[in-house]
Amino acid sequence: MRIWDISPGYLNRQSLLGEHRELHGIASILVNGKKGYSRHPETLRWVGCDQALAQRHRQLACEMALRGYREQSPVLIQLGSGTIWPTVYIDQPEQQFVLLKVKYAERESGRIPLPRNAQQLWSQHKYSVLARDVQLYKDIGRAIAGGRADFVRIAQQLTELLRVPPSAGGVKNALQHIWGHVADLAPAPEENPETWSLRKLLEETQHRALLHKEPYLTASTALSELMMWCE
Repeated sequence: MRIWDISPGYLNRQSLLGEHRELHGIASILVNGKKGYSRHPETLRWVGCDQALAQRHRQLACEMALRGYREQSPVLIQLGSGTIWPTVYIDQPEQQFVLLKVKYAERESGRIPLPRNAQQLWSQHKYSVLARDVQLYKDIGRAIAGGRADFVRIAQQLTELLRVPPSAGGVKNALQHIWGHVADLAPAPEENPETWSLRKLLEETQHRALLHKEPYLTASTALSELMMWCE
Protein backbone atom coordinates (compact mmCIF):
# COMPACT_ATOMS: atom_id res chain seq x y z
CA MET A 1 0.00 0.00 0.00
CA ARG A 2 1.24 3.48 -0.78
CA ILE A 3 -0.01 7.02 -0.30
CA TRP A 4 2.59 9.35 -1.75
CA ASP A 5 3.27 12.69 -0.07
CA ILE A 6 4.72 14.59 -3.01
CA SER A 7 2.45 16.25 -5.56
CA PRO A 8 0.32 13.82 -7.62
CA GLY A 9 1.62 15.63 -10.68
CA TYR A 10 4.79 13.54 -10.43
CA LEU A 11 2.89 10.26 -10.68
CA ASN A 12 2.32 8.47 -13.96
CA ARG A 13 -1.10 7.16 -14.90
CA GLN A 14 -0.66 3.77 -13.23
CA SER A 15 0.66 5.25 -9.98
CA LEU A 16 -1.97 8.00 -9.88
CA LEU A 17 -4.89 5.62 -10.32
CA GLY A 18 -3.25 3.07 -8.04
CA GLU A 19 -2.89 5.56 -5.20
CA HIS A 20 -6.51 6.59 -5.68
CA ARG A 21 -7.65 3.00 -5.18
CA GLU A 22 -5.44 2.46 -2.16
CA LEU A 23 -6.53 5.73 -0.57
CA HIS A 24 -10.15 4.57 -0.76
CA GLY A 25 -9.09 1.32 0.87
CA ILE A 26 -7.44 3.15 3.76
CA ALA A 27 -10.41 5.51 4.11
CA SER A 28 -12.73 2.51 4.34
CA ILE A 29 -10.61 1.02 7.11
CA LEU A 30 -10.56 4.31 9.06
CA VAL A 31 -14.23 5.20 8.59
CA ASN A 32 -15.83 1.76 8.75
CA GLY A 33 -13.39 0.00 11.08
CA LYS A 34 -12.56 -2.70 8.54
CA LYS A 35 -9.68 -4.99 9.46
CA GLY A 36 -7.94 -5.62 6.12
CA TYR A 37 -4.65 -3.74 6.25
CA SER A 38 -5.49 -1.92 9.49
CA ARG A 39 -2.02 -2.67 10.94
CA HIS A 40 -0.12 -1.74 7.80
CA PRO A 41 2.34 1.14 8.44
CA GLU A 42 0.69 3.23 5.70
CA THR A 43 -2.70 2.82 7.33
CA LEU A 44 -1.40 3.48 10.83
CA ARG A 45 0.16 6.82 9.95
CA TRP A 46 -3.24 8.12 8.79
CA VAL A 47 -5.06 7.22 12.00
CA GLY A 48 -6.48 10.47 13.40
CA CYS A 49 -5.79 12.25 10.09
CA ASP A 50 -9.10 11.58 8.32
CA GLN A 51 -9.47 15.13 7.02
CA ALA A 52 -5.91 15.16 5.70
CA LEU A 53 -6.67 11.94 3.83
CA ALA A 54 -9.72 13.62 2.32
CA GLN A 55 -7.55 16.55 1.27
CA ARG A 56 -5.05 14.20 -0.36
CA HIS A 57 -7.97 12.63 -2.19
CA ARG A 58 -8.93 16.05 -3.54
CA GLN A 59 -5.35 16.56 -4.72
CA LEU A 60 -5.56 13.28 -6.60
CA ALA A 61 -9.00 14.11 -8.02
CA CYS A 62 -7.80 17.49 -9.33
CA GLU A 63 -4.78 15.90 -11.00
CA MET A 64 -6.96 13.16 -12.48
CA ALA A 65 -9.37 15.77 -13.87
CA LEU A 66 -6.48 17.68 -15.44
CA ARG A 67 -5.49 14.50 -17.26
CA GLY A 68 -9.01 13.81 -18.46
CA TYR A 69 -10.16 11.24 -15.89
CA ARG A 70 -13.53 11.61 -14.20
CA GLU A 71 -13.33 10.93 -10.48
CA GLN A 72 -16.74 9.84 -9.19
CA SER A 73 -15.99 8.24 -5.84
CA PRO A 74 -15.56 10.86 -3.12
CA VAL A 75 -14.35 9.78 0.28
CA LEU A 76 -17.01 10.16 2.97
CA ILE A 77 -14.96 12.50 5.12
CA GLN A 78 -15.69 16.20 5.44
CA LEU A 79 -12.87 18.71 5.20
CA GLY A 80 -12.62 21.18 8.04
CA SER A 81 -10.30 23.67 9.69
CA GLY A 82 -7.29 22.52 11.67
CA THR A 83 -6.60 19.52 9.45
CA ILE A 84 -4.02 17.25 11.08
CA TRP A 85 -1.49 15.60 8.77
CA PRO A 86 0.65 12.55 9.57
CA THR A 87 3.81 13.46 11.45
CA VAL A 88 5.78 10.56 9.97
CA TYR A 89 6.69 9.49 6.45
CA ILE A 90 7.16 5.98 5.13
CA ASP A 91 9.83 7.55 2.93
CA GLN A 92 10.95 11.17 3.18
CA PRO A 93 9.85 13.40 0.26
CA GLU A 94 13.29 13.56 -1.35
CA GLN A 95 13.49 9.75 -1.20
CA GLN A 96 10.10 9.48 -2.89
CA PHE A 97 11.57 11.22 -5.93
CA VAL A 98 14.38 8.67 -5.96
CA LEU A 99 11.92 5.78 -5.72
CA LEU A 100 9.89 7.13 -8.63
CA LYS A 101 13.03 7.64 -10.73
CA VAL A 102 13.85 3.95 -10.32
CA LYS A 103 10.23 2.89 -10.78
CA TYR A 104 9.82 4.88 -14.01
CA ALA A 105 13.20 4.00 -15.54
CA GLU A 106 11.52 1.84 -18.17
CA ARG A 107 8.00 3.27 -17.94
CA GLU A 108 6.07 6.41 -18.74
CA SER A 109 6.69 9.33 -16.40
CA GLY A 110 4.25 11.66 -14.70
CA ARG A 111 2.98 15.02 -15.91
CA ILE A 112 5.72 16.84 -14.01
CA PRO A 113 9.30 15.72 -14.69
CA LEU A 114 11.10 14.34 -11.64
CA PRO A 115 13.34 17.18 -10.41
CA ARG A 116 17.08 16.91 -10.97
CA ASN A 117 17.98 19.60 -8.45
CA ALA A 118 16.56 22.13 -5.98
CA GLN A 119 16.21 24.82 -8.67
CA GLN A 120 13.98 22.65 -10.85
CA LEU A 121 11.98 21.51 -7.83
CA TRP A 122 11.38 25.14 -6.88
CA SER A 123 10.31 26.14 -10.39
CA GLN A 124 7.69 23.37 -10.29
CA HIS A 125 6.26 24.54 -6.94
CA LYS A 126 6.72 28.31 -7.02
CA TYR A 127 3.15 29.28 -7.96
CA SER A 128 1.71 26.95 -5.33
CA VAL A 129 3.91 28.71 -2.78
CA LEU A 130 2.96 32.16 -4.12
CA ALA A 131 -0.69 31.33 -3.47
CA ARG A 132 0.10 30.67 0.19
CA ASP A 133 2.85 33.02 1.33
CA VAL A 134 4.28 35.88 -0.73
CA GLN A 135 7.17 36.52 1.65
CA LEU A 136 8.15 32.85 1.73
CA TYR A 137 7.94 32.83 -2.07
CA LYS A 138 10.51 35.64 -2.13
CA ASP A 139 12.71 34.07 0.55
CA ILE A 140 12.90 30.67 -1.13
CA GLY A 141 13.48 32.28 -4.51
CA ARG A 142 16.45 34.21 -3.13
CA ALA A 143 17.85 31.10 -1.44
CA ILE A 144 17.59 29.16 -4.71
CA ALA A 145 19.22 31.97 -6.69
CA GLY A 146 22.04 32.15 -4.16
CA GLY A 147 22.65 28.41 -4.22
CA ARG A 148 21.74 28.11 -0.55
CA ALA A 149 18.85 25.64 -0.90
CA ASP A 150 19.36 22.06 0.20
CA PHE A 151 17.31 19.62 -1.89
CA VAL A 152 16.41 17.38 1.06
CA ARG A 153 15.14 20.26 3.20
CA ILE A 154 13.32 22.10 0.43
CA ALA A 155 11.64 18.90 -0.80
CA GLN A 156 10.03 18.43 2.59
CA GLN A 157 9.23 22.12 2.98
CA LEU A 158 7.48 22.36 -0.39
CA THR A 159 5.63 19.08 0.08
CA GLU A 160 4.22 20.26 3.39
CA LEU A 161 3.38 23.73 2.08
CA LEU A 162 0.99 22.19 -0.44
CA ARG A 163 -1.02 20.90 2.52
CA VAL A 164 -1.72 24.45 3.72
CA PRO A 165 -4.99 26.00 2.47
CA PRO A 166 -4.29 29.28 0.63
CA SER A 167 -6.47 32.36 1.01
CA ALA A 168 -8.81 33.38 -1.81
CA GLY A 169 -6.62 36.43 -2.36
CA GLY A 170 -3.53 34.26 -2.54
CA VAL A 171 -5.13 31.97 -5.11
CA LYS A 172 -6.21 34.96 -7.19
CA ASN A 173 -2.70 36.41 -7.10
CA ALA A 174 -1.13 33.13 -8.21
CA LEU A 175 -3.71 32.59 -10.96
CA GLN A 176 -3.12 36.06 -12.35
CA HIS A 177 0.58 35.25 -12.56
CA ILE A 178 0.12 31.91 -14.31
CA TRP A 179 -2.50 33.39 -16.67
CA GLY A 180 0.27 35.62 -17.96
CA HIS A 181 1.99 32.53 -19.39
CA VAL A 182 -0.95 31.68 -21.65
CA ALA A 183 -2.91 34.90 -22.14
CA ASP A 184 -1.40 35.47 -25.59
CA LEU A 185 -1.61 31.85 -26.78
CA ALA A 186 -5.15 32.30 -28.11
CA PRO A 187 -7.36 35.17 -29.25
CA ALA A 188 -8.48 37.43 -26.42
CA PRO A 189 -11.77 36.22 -24.91
CA GLU A 190 -14.90 38.31 -25.36
CA GLU A 191 -15.20 38.69 -21.61
CA ASN A 192 -12.62 40.46 -19.50
CA PRO A 193 -10.72 37.76 -17.55
CA GLU A 194 -10.81 40.12 -14.58
CA THR A 195 -14.53 39.34 -14.29
CA TRP A 196 -14.07 35.56 -14.29
CA SER A 197 -14.42 33.40 -11.23
CA LEU A 198 -11.22 31.81 -9.93
CA ARG A 199 -12.41 28.45 -11.21
CA LYS A 200 -13.06 29.73 -14.73
CA LEU A 201 -9.71 31.51 -14.82
CA LEU A 202 -7.89 28.32 -13.85
CA GLU A 203 -9.91 26.16 -16.24
CA GLU A 204 -9.07 28.45 -19.16
CA THR A 205 -5.44 28.52 -18.08
CA GLN A 206 -5.37 24.71 -17.91
CA HIS A 207 -6.96 24.43 -21.36
CA ARG A 208 -4.49 26.78 -23.02
CA ALA A 209 -1.47 25.36 -21.21
CA LEU A 210 -2.26 21.78 -22.23
CA LEU A 211 -3.40 22.66 -25.75
CA HIS A 212 -0.23 24.61 -26.51
CA LYS A 213 2.02 22.48 -24.28
CA GLU A 214 3.26 25.55 -22.46
CA PRO A 215 6.38 24.10 -20.81
CA TYR A 216 6.45 26.05 -17.57
CA LEU A 217 2.83 25.50 -16.55
CA THR A 218 2.56 21.90 -17.70
CA ALA A 219 5.34 21.20 -15.19
CA SER A 220 3.71 23.20 -12.38
CA THR A 221 2.03 21.74 -9.30
CA ALA A 222 -0.31 24.74 -9.27
CA LEU A 223 -1.94 23.78 -12.56
CA SER A 224 -3.94 21.07 -10.82
CA GLU A 225 -3.75 21.58 -7.06
CA LEU A 226 -5.10 25.14 -7.02
CA MET A 227 -8.40 23.83 -8.37
CA MET A 228 -9.01 22.44 -4.87
CA TRP A 229 -9.30 26.00 -3.61
CA CYS A 230 -11.36 27.42 -6.49
CA GLU A 231 -14.52 25.50 -5.62
